[in-house]
Amino acid sequence: MAEIRAFKGLRFDTEKAGTIETLVCPPYDIISEEQRQQYLKENENNIIRLELPKGETPYQTAGNTLNDWLNKGILKRDSEDSIYIYEEEFTVGGITRSFKGCIVRVKLEEFSKGIVLPHEETLSKAKEDRFNLMKATNCNFSQIYSLFMDPEHEITSRLDTLSIDTPVNCLTDNDGVTHRLWAITDKSEIEAISKAFADKKLYIADGHHRYETALNYRNYCRENGIGNGAEDYVMMMLVDMEHPGLLVLPTHRIVKGLADFDADTALDKCREYFDISEYSDKSAIETELKKLYDNGEKAFAFYSGGDKWYSLVLREKGAVSSIIKDKSESWCGLDVSVLHTLILERNFGIDAENMAKQINLTYVKKLEDAISCVDRGEAQCCFILNPTRVTEIRDVAAAGEKMPQKSTYFYPKLITGLVMNQLS
Repeated sequence: MAEIRAFKGLRFDTEKAGTIETLVCPPYDIISEEQRQQYLKENENNIIRLELPKGETPYQTAGNTLNDWLNKGILKRDSEDSIYIYEEEFTVGGITRSFKGCIVRVKLEEFSKGIVLPHEETLSKAKEDRFNLMKATNCNFSQIYSLFMDPEHEITSRLDTLSIDTPVNCLTDNDGVTHRLWAITDKSEIEAISKAFADKKLYIADGHHRYETALNYRNYCRENGIGNGAEDYVMMMLVDMEHPGLLVLPTHRIVKGLADFDADTALDKCREYFDISEYSDKSAIETELKKLYDNGEKAFAFYSGGDKWYSLVLREKGAVSSIIKDKSESWCGLDVSVLHTLILERNFGIDAENMAKQINLTYVKKLEDAISCVDRGEAQCCFILNPTRVTEIRDVAAAGEKMPQKSTYFYPKLITGLVMNQLS
């Protein structure tokens, strides 16, 4: 099953580079150009220069910057092979929680082997970008976020014991999330953790593009007779799937640009499969949806402007299975599958290609952003979703299938820049 290894991580020397708070950044794909400039203004050595390079030759620039920082000692490689324990502590809805896992090298395996399993579709443009960056730098700057099953939670228990001492890095970011990193060099502990993963499958939670890119880069190295074997591995953060601190948030759907759109007509078409209730208090959307979620219902909120919103509750749980014959029961039971199949495709004519190109459908994380888009006239309506359950992610991946894009949003994101994996 999963083969993991310790590695000599590449880390900032804060005496030369600056404080760790000014050197890290969120994942590249959620950073605006304005935010990028702000990170560089605060510290020119911020990891954003490597992870999200700009200019006429951005990838070459990133490669040159990496070499420059290595020569100047801004980045230094740890002297001993290490497994890095990483913890994030955060507050959502007034509740403080945390999760902890380990950052390691994981041997790359094709999805068909059933060892590393995806759960979402990917976009080719993002993979091309990451591939060009890997060719120029031969380095992983951020971790792929993956989950594993461990019914007795033995791995997490061991990680908790090993991370009692003071971390090598600790910072709180602009969103109030605290990040802690420990470096474990004890060979017996490393061997024990590695053996514990020998019977595990890994389920990618976030970083599908980067994993597929790492596979492509490994194949590229083999075809061109370059590399030294390190390209057979990729840096991952591994977390127990049942860790109580794990949080998955929903991604809401915004509909725009449909010809002859009429909200009443749209609702009437939905009555074929859904029980519809009208509400007048928009502030109650999350509360009402959570009640339905806790009761195991497949439900959405529909809003098209004004003071009213509507709950749509699926009547027959097997409705999608009766239409989609080539998907598993797990896939057909996903909230996003229900919404996409029975409403967006069937009623609105927004097919999978349209969704992928985001012609008439876009995605937002925050409920209030979805509502305000409609209120400002930038969208015709929006659908507010409940989060996907972690067990649903596992079941779909185990069935060898992928969820529609933007089905999950693991919060908080892993920060970039605490440790890097130089493939040499």
